[in-house]
Amino acid sequence: MPEKEVILTLDGLKKLEEELEILKTQKRREVAGRIKQAIEFGDISENSEYEDAKNEQAFIEGRIMTLEKMLRNARIIDNNEEKDYVSIGSTIVLKDMEYGDKEEYTIVGSAEADPAVNKISNESPVGKALLGHQKGTIVEVNVPAGILRYEIIDIR
Repeated sequence: MPEKEVILTLDGLKKLEEELEILKTQKRREVAGRIKQAIEFGDISENSEYEDAKNEQAFIEGRIMTLEKMLRNARIIDNNEEKDYVSIGSTIVLKDMEYGDKEEYTIVGSAEADPAVNKISNESPVGKALLGHQKGTIVEVNVPAGILRYEIIDIR
């Protein structure tokens, strides 16, 4: 089975590469030092410090493997390209048709999604519904709470 393609913006790629570098250099060294220090305390069979350090080491190594796999399968999208329809990398202004609120979102790949900073996944219900639509279109989104209706005010 082919591995899943990871869609990233240039910013997303840079963040993943930075995280990988920190894990491979700083974090590996820190946890190795903690393990060495815990071993020096003696009997490791009842040493919680040793167990904690080994668990952290396993987490770091797992995260490194995950990041390397993501970067290997990355497809970089150019979010500076002007388009007249919503695509991954687009920043869009939406008007909620029920409440009249305007919100701005950037459509990103699932690896970069962060709703706290208005980056929504292309695989989320809202992201998926908006893809391919043009400015001025009213889009209906089926979500567990019902149907949301948005007008696409602007695409950048």
